[in-house]
Amino acid sequence: MDFSISTEDLEIFQEVRLFIQKETTPELLKEAHGCEMIYGGPESRKFIKKFAANGWLTPTWPEEYGGMGASEMLTYMIREEMTYAGVPSFFAGAHFTGPTILRNASEEMKKKWLPPIARGEIEFAMGYSEPDAGSDMLSLKMKAEDKGDHWLVNGQKTFNTHAHVADYHWLAVRTDPDAPKHKGISLLIVDMKSPGISVQPMNTLIAKTNDVFYDNVKVPKENLVGEVNKGYQYLLGALNFERMFPFGHYRKCYESVVEFSRNTIVDGAPLSKSPTVRQKLADMAIDLEAARLLYYHLPYLLDSGKVPSYQTSMEKIFMSERVARKLTQSAMEIMGPYGQLDEHDKWAPSANLVNYYFRWGILETIYGGTSEIQRNIIAQRGLGLPRD
Repeated sequence: MDFSISTEDLEIFQEVRLFIQKETTPELLKEAHGCEMIYGGPESRKFIKKFAANGWLTPTWPEEYGGMGASEMLTYMIREEMTYAGVPSFFAGAHFTGPTILRNASEEMKKKWLPPIARGEIEFAMGYSEPDAGSDMLSLKMKAEDKGDHWLVNGQKTFNTHAHVADYHWLAVRTDPDAPKHKGISLLIVDMKSPGISVQPMNTLIAKTNDVFYDNVKVPKENLVGEVNKGYQYLLGALNFERMFPFGHYRKCYESVVEFSRNTIVDGAPLSKSPTVRQKLADMAIDLEAARLLYYHLPYLLDSGKVPSYQTSMEKIFMSERVARKLTQSAMEIMGPYGQLDEHDKWAPSANLVNYYFRWGILETIYGGTSEIQRNIIAQRGLGLPRD
């Protein structure tokens, strides 16, 4: 596998890196940190619109839809750089819903939705999970009735993380209750300001998420993504894109622990001289390099004309379990009580994010599909094992 990129793409990446360094402010980092690295606040929206004006938010898209026609490898390098810098870096529109529209929607829908996504003007919340339909997406019950000139939607979605700041809902609904479960689902784009939508916040260990309730919400017919009752197929594709996790923030976390180990004196010697600490740091470095190879294997496949399937689950489960969970656990063990401090605590080491990412790592194993789901996908699609 060749993970190299063209000279032209490398020049673009260097421009992106310089832009991020120049435009990143303490106010932006604080806001992005408080919003789980998504955009929603004024600083984040201002930053991403300037960023997207260069075509960098959706570089692989055709120019007619706001992209640059660049390689997928460049996109993944940009995403990793954004997570490393701590700026807003998780965009449902650019990374999950947009690619699904690009591959499955009508030309009319592409022209309507893709350019504003590419310009950083609108963002989406994922409307998949329900109280009785979490990992088992086929059990979703939210109903959309065909009323001729519109869909009438009723029901509840849960764990909609971006719903309190999103402009639109990427909504999975049941449009044919009598069809087999996998054939009766459709995808709709819903304006979050539509009458009948209410958002109820729900605080978790690290992130703010939401319940979203629909009470006779009218959705224009033209907001149907692709064909009716084929939403499950589109949903699987969107989930594959969602599971392609960049890991730059954990690389930054690792570097901070290395710095802490070098600068912290214990029993007259730097902590980094401890054989136990050195072994932990070496294991962390190995896992980061393995995660890098799995991560860049995905754009390699895309640039080769293939759509990753079980490979996204491989990257997701390794990144979430071996990096997000194991690396941050080792970091907490090395830093001891200092690792438990919030980054703004006066006793905390400089720019300490270990506490934050340790808690965030727990969520990484759940959203986008739990580790158990990923293992089933790898077994069935990758190894060809039977479902039972």
